[in-house]
Amino acid sequence: MRALERIRAEDGSESPFAAFDLPGTPGTDEFWAAATPASVPSGDGGWVALFLWRGTPAVIEFESWSDPVPLLRWRDTDCWYAEVRMPARLRVTYRFLADDGSYADPLNPAGAGGDRSIAATPDAPPQPHWPAVAADDVLPLPSTRIRWASERLGGRRTVRVHPVGGGGPVVLLLDGDDWLYLHPAMAAFDAAFAAGEMPPLTLVFVPAKDRRAEFGCRPELWEAVRDELLPLVADSGVPADLGRLVVAGQSLGGLSAVYAALEFPELVSRVACQSGSFWWTPEAGEPADPLGGPAGGALAERLRERPAPAGLRIAFDLGEHETRMRRHCELIEALTERAGATVRRSTSASGHDRAGWRQALLRDVAWALA
Repeated sequence: MRALERIRAEDGSESPFAAFDLPGTPGTDEFWAAATPASVPSGDGGWVALFLWRGTPAVIEFESWSDPVPLLRWRDTDCWYAEVRMPARLRVTYRFLADDGSYADPLNPAGAGGDRSIAATPDAPPQPHWPAVAADDVLPLPSTRIRWASERLGGRRTVRVHPVGGGGPVVLLLDGDDWLYLHPAMAAFDAAFAAGEMPPLTLVFVPAKDRRAEFGCRPELWEAVRDELLPLVADSGVPADLGRLVVAGQSLGGLSAVYAALEFPELVSRVACQSGSFWWTPEAGEPADPLGGPAGGALAERLRERPAPAGLRIAFDLGEHETRMRRHCELIEALTERAGATVRRSTSASGHDRAGWRQALLRDVAWALA
C-alpha cells in the first residue's frame, strides 16, 4: 500500500479512506461490503490503522496500550472512523464502546471473546497455531472437568483438563478461563504438538476468583494447588505426570508463578512467565502509581536476601511496548539468573496484552519442558 495521504473526492473534499484502497462511496453498500481494518505506512517506521464502525457514535478502547480514541463521523452517513497511529510491531486487543455497551469489531475476523477483537500491524510476527476466532464463535472446551472446592482459598471452581498428544507433564495455565473463553489455547497447543513443536503434556486451566488477592505472592494459593488441586488432577483419569510441572502465568499470574518457584521449589521448578507484575509489593495497591515504586518490588527484595533455589528453569517474556514494566522485569531476570537459574529472555510485539503473549506461551512452555 502507498504511504498515507489525503486524496480529494470528486467534489473537492478530502476523503480519509482513499489511501487505504477502499472502493465505493463511504456509507454505501459497496463501501461496507469491502470495508475491513487496514493499515498504511506512516512514514516514520510505524503505521496508520483505519478503524470503521457503522451506526451510532463510538469510541475505540485499546487494552493497555493507548487512551481511548473517539471516532469521527463521515459527513451525514452511518460511517464512523478513526485513523490511529501505531508503532512498528504491535498486536493489540480492542473493542468499540457504543450505545452503553462494548462490542467486537464486526469487520475484523480476529476476535477475543464476545466483545473484543485483535488488531496487528503488518510487520507484527505471525502467530502460527492460533486460529482466528470470530466474536460469535463458541470455543470448544476440554471434556474433563474438575470441581475444586478449596478449603484454603474458599469457594468452588471448575478446572478443565486437556491432554495434548495423549498427555504428559502437567502445565498449569493461570487465569485459565481467559485461555478457555478468550483465546483458544487448547487448539493452539494441539496444533503445536501436531507440528512437532510441542511435547505431549496435560493442560490444566486454573481459574482465579480474585486475581489481586490470590496472585499477590500468597502462599495459600500454592499450598492449595499442592494439597488440593493436584491430587484431583491425578485422579481425573487424564494421564498427568506431576513430576515435571510447568506453571505458565501472565501479569500478576507471572508474578505468582515465579513466586511459587522461589518459595515452593519442590513443587514448581519450571516457569513460563509473560510480563510478570514484578512491581508488586504488599502495599502496591494503595499508591496512585504502583509501577513507580522500587524496581523489582517484593521479589527483588526477597532475591537479594535469599538466592533462588537451584535447578530453576524460567522463561521470561515482555511486551516490546511495555516501557514502564522493563526495569522491574529486567531486574528480576538478572537476579534470578545470578542465583544460578537457567533463564530465557524474549520480547513480544505487544503491550501488556494477552493477544501478544500467546505465541510466547507456546514457545516458552515447550522450552521449559525441553
